[in-house]
Amino acid sequence: MSGIYIHIPYCKQACHYCNFHFSTSLKNKKEVINAMLKEIKIKSKTLNEIVETIYFGGGTPSLLEIDEINCLIDMVCENFKISSDLEITLEANPDDLTIDKLKKLSRSKINRLSVGVQSFLDRDLKIMNRAHNSTVSKKCIENAKKYFKNISIDLIYGMPESNLESWEYNLDLATSFNISHISAYALTIEPKTALERYVRQGSIKLLDEEIVFKQYESMLNKLTSKKYINYEFCSFGKEGYFSKNNTAYWLRKKYLGIGPSAHSYNGISRSWNISNNNLYVKAVMNDEMYYESEKLSLTDQYNEYIMTGLRTMWGVSTDYLNDNFGVNYKNHFIEKSEKFIDSKHLKMENNIIKTTNEGKFLSDGIASDLFIVNL
Repeated sequence: MSGIYIHIPYCKQACHYCNFHFSTSLKNKKEVINAMLKEIKIKSKTLNEIVETIYFGGGTPSLLEIDEINCLIDMVCENFKISSDLEITLEANPDDLTIDKLKKLSRSKINRLSVGVQSFLDRDLKIMNRAHNSTVSKKCIENAKKYFKNISIDLIYGMPESNLESWEYNLDLATSFNISHISAYALTIEPKTALERYVRQGSIKLLDEEIVFKQYESMLNKLTSKKYINYEFCSFGKEGYFSKNNTAYWLRKKYLGIGPSAHSYNGISRSWNISNNNLYVKAVMNDEMYYESEKLSLTDQYNEYIMTGLRTMWGVSTDYLNDNFGVNYKNHFIEKSEKFIDSKHLKMENNIIKTTNEGKFLSDGIASDLFIVNL
């Protein structure tokens, strides 16, 4: 299994919490897409596996015209081995998903929507500087269900001025639509964002960590009670509707990134494209170097396996550690895991160590304690 991620570097406006690469100007969109089409051809020589997922992320991919989306999909399908059960996801903002746009998308090869709702509360959306409001979000989901069976929405918890009750309102409304997948992320303060500046200036106060934990705990309980499976820390899917893109990433499958700032990974190295639209176009079209790369040491690969494995329902296999990294790595992991097993943040099942519900909120910190700096 492998995947292709296509980064669409355009947005209507800058969300205050976002530090992803994007531009609010569409003036060079045609040139960027042409460069991406060429990059797809270039990278087709580097992947000889069946592609099971194409994911349009951003930025805001729903800003693209349907023919632009289709030409990128067609180029992938013409140059790679494609699964007969290919999942093609388009990230979309609610305000872009008009009835006309939904009809056109439903006639394309897109078969999964990931809708950036973020919150059903206008207060939250204003803090985030989102382009839509709660009424638009609700109408968008109702309409999208008429054309797509596989729909995910994104939510953000830990918002300033929120509490347990306001977050549970979001969860109850989200589950009332009976969609197949929900991704929920804790608000993080990224450097060089408007939100980071407001927090530093004191105009926005971050939510107390204890309330954030209670919001996460409530989410875990509510979503699992509604038959959503928490297959990864932030990802909840109904049976048969886990995101193939998310699953491939967390199980460390190979993926290729297309477009400005997109990342690629092949198991032993990773690379990242230039985070500048004009420079990306110039380099790709002139056959110049348009990405940087790094080779992952065995210890790097071990640390990544621990970090990703403990975030998922599949956990970390001590047999896999022994077979792929050797007995020293396996023994280090088992020894360092003991205190977390004793505290009931981790559990051992059939030579697989998994994070418990009590440990999920702490999983990144637990993983870092199990890392190896030098061996």
